Amino acid sequence: MTLVMGVDSSTQSCKVVVVDAATGDIVREGRARHPEGTSVDPEAWWAALQEAIAAAGGMDDVDAWAIGGQQHGMVALDAQGRVIRDALLWNDTRSAGAAADLIAEFGAEQLARRTGLVPVASFTITKLRWLRDHEPENAARVAAVALPHDWLTWRLRGFGPDTPRLDELVTDRSDASGTGYWNPADDGYDRELLTAALGRDAVLPRVLGPREHVLDADGRRVGAGAGDNAAAALGVGAHAGDVVVSIGTSGTVFAVSERPVRDETGTVAGFADAGGAFLPIVVTLNAARVLDAVSGLLGVDHAELSRLALAARPGAGGLTLVPYFEGERTPNLPDATASLTGMTLASTTRENLARAAVEGMLRGLAAGLDALRGLGVPIGRALLIGGGAQSEAVRRIAPEVFGVPVEAPAPGEYVALGAARQAASVL
Repeated sequence: MTLVMGVDSSTQSCKVVVVDAATGDIVREGRARHPEGTSVDPEAWWAALQEAIAAAGGMDDVDAWAIGGQQHGMVALDAQGRVIRDALLWNDTRSAGAAADLIAEFGAEQLARRTGLVPVASFTITKLRWLRDHEPENAARVAAVALPHDWLTWRLRGFGPDTPRLDELVTDRSDASGTGYWNPADDGYDRELLTAALGRDAVLPRVLGPREHVLDADGRRVGAGAGDNAAAALGVGAHAGDVVVSIGTSGTVFAVSERPVRDETGTVAGFADAGGAFLPIVVTLNAARVLDAVSGLLGVDHAELSRLALAARPGAGGLTLVPYFEGERTPNLPDATASLTGMTLASTTRENLARAAVEGMLRGLAAGLDALRGLGVPIGRALLIGGGAQSEAVRRIAPEVFGVPVEAPAPGEYVALGAARQAASVL
């Protein structure tokens, strides 16, 4: 049996699956927690990765591996390969002002043309500008910039402060396309934009093609890896015409497209996928945690929240939840707060509040489907994945809100499985 390993290093945890390369069946798996917060020491990810690999029985019998990971996080390294400061994650909004500055300097239309996206606080380019403006001493030490999956791949291949080969940093098209200084149309870094952000040039990971590989210290083949959404698309088997709606810590709506997509409004980010095509995507900050918040408010578990929501009529009696509990990325409202409107003595019931939470979260995601349609991306069906997709209320209400057939594949670690599928492909 030929075994491959796939990793999902997400915001909340690290998941590892060891898979039969011929059948795709999971042979064993492991996981470990990540610390909370929007600014995290990458060494915590490294410790969690080692813990999860050990829990999955190690990798001595693995022939190839690849890592999928949370996108955008800024891992700044000095010339000795040491992490300079905690990584600013995708959900850290302190760089919203830096995003506005970059748009003012270059213009939204030019940035969309050059990189496929318009900067918001989530993207790496804005975090580098924030570092330059607010921590100039740290910015001056930056020799290389990596993303979470790039850095973990580098470390697991045997590099780090003891072997600081910055030229061995590698990434893939999907993760590079979320930085704000890479062009998915010509597969190249835009060094002028990087310099505008950081104040000078730096080493960036080499971008591997979908079938390219490097080797680790033990001679195993290592796939390019992927950003979490691109890996999930691989894992779930999405094709052109499919839109994947992932309901996790964040909400993501992405579709496989055969052509690059540019949206100067910034609503849709024109990412690349992990297979050589494109992955236009809309991301919201508020997704499954909306259900967590309302479950806590009502003092119920998620199963009971689902039952309450399905007991209410569509529209929740006029009760409407705008679920911007953590600000919002799409629309770009980093300082927004949540609001509940339409409250009357008749509408303010536990059932309606539960329904309003589900409908409010899904309406935010439905706006993403509408934005993709508006750019000519074909949508034939929606695939629901992520923790929030396990809610019966979410699955039953989604077709009403989305206006397309909805399927919910069996729950699975689709990011890790996508990484494992990529690892199998390099064999």
